[in-house]
Amino acid sequence: MQELFFTHFLNQYFGGIASQILSALGAHAVAAGEKSQYLFTYNPAAPITNFFAMELLVVLILLVLFIWARTRISVDSPGALQHVFELAEEFVNHQSEEIIPAHGTEQFTPFLVALALFILISNLIGLIPGFVSPTATPAVPLGLAIVTWFYYHFNGIKKQGIGTYAKHFMGPVWWLAWLMIPIEVIGHFARLMSLTIRLYANIYAGDLVTMVFFSLIPIGIPVIFLGLHLFVSLLQAYIFVLLATVYLAGAVAEEH
Repeated sequence: MQELFFTHFLNQYFGGIASQILSALGAHAVAAGEKSQYLFTYNPAAPITNFFAMELLVVLILLVLFIWARTRISVDSPGALQHVFELAEEFVNHQSEEIIPAHGTEQFTPFLVALALFILISNLIGLIPGFVSPTATPAVPLGLAIVTWFYYHFNGIKKQGIGTYAKHFMGPVWWLAWLMIPIEVIGHFARLMSLTIRLYANIYAGDLVTMVFFSLIPIGIPVIFLGLHLFVSLLQAYIFVLLATVYLAGAVAEEH
């Protein structure tokens, strides 16, 4: 894939630091197009990839929006951005209260809202010429799935203790533990693949279809696919957060 302008900017000014960090982590420098026996490699001429640059850009956008909204919070005359954030917070919090059978579900709202906004902006940024959706690269949805996976397990252990939480993997009766433990372990790891493939496949396909129709028919019809891509982006962000909430509910529930 051709290097984007923002990626080129980062490589020009921060490529040296990125190379040093990757090398310290054990990555091997391999020139573009050169075959390598190593799995963990980087291009020394452009160590920062497009998807990482887009991830960083999305984080910067969110930080700017959060800081801007924080400095303009008003009870008497809230602005449009404040209304958007309040709506997102209320929606996610209400959904959590309905799904998670525990008190204090508002503690999960910051993570779930941040997750939803990151995925949504990552999905939509590819509609802007000169940018790509980082969620159209498998590594990004996988990273989000791993963070979510550790988050709900951490909260399950935090609420119930590691011993009680581990009993959930043994099934309803002790003599079925030999069967239930591998099933539960495989099921939890399958959640990683489910979250990753669903988000990646839908956004990748949406970007590809939109790009194809723009190249074939640049006027008129592509607008329909832009609208479809917008809908898919919203839907996939919602589904990812919904599943994260369901997994949280299972982790913090007293009984399965």
